[in-house]
Amino acid sequence: MGLIRSSFQFVVGTVFGVYVAQNYSVPNIHKLVNSGVAIAKHFEENYRKPKKKDEGN
Repeated sequence: MGLIRSSFQFVVGTVFGVYVAQNYSVPNIHKLVNSGVAIAKHFEENYRKPKKKDEGN
């Protein structure tokens, strides 16, 4: 019974996702994630504390 129920939920979710993607303006998640990673790298490069230098060498 569990296999039929989980399969039904998967199929309904897939059909709903296809319907939404075809009929509404859904943003491209891959581009959104890539821009978020680029912004995070920019902040890390600009605001990271400098590394401590070894005074013994």
